[in-house]
Amino acid sequence: IIISSSISGISSLLKTINSSGSIIFFLKSCVNQLLIYFCKKYFYMYWTLELASYLSDAPWPANKDELIDYSIRTGAPLEVVENLQAIEDEDGNEVYESIQEIWPDFPTQDDYLWNEEEY
Repeated sequence: IIISSSISGISSLLKTINSSGSIIFFLKSCVNQLLIYFCKKYFYMYWTLELASYLSDAPWPANKDELIDYSIRTGAPLEVVENLQAIEDEDGNEVYESIQEIWPDFPTQDDYLWNEEEY
């Protein structure tokens, strides 16, 4: 009974999708949701320069809870808060000196091919 009701539910969903002509939109949203789920399940944190920029004016040095509080107060995106919550903090009071300690791949001035002495 459960299998037949699931199959009938899926078939009615597909009929609705096909009748509205939005199968491509439906498939794109499914793929996006799967990617988000996969990233959250297998990659605990994913940082971008844009997300890290929300912590540029954070009160360094700071512990995990202070950074979470700062990101919420400043209106940072939910991804920033989730990334900070995913930090494995063993004793609960580990202090971070900069974003490089949280995201080791954060680009520094040394990463850019810019010679200040030439200009």
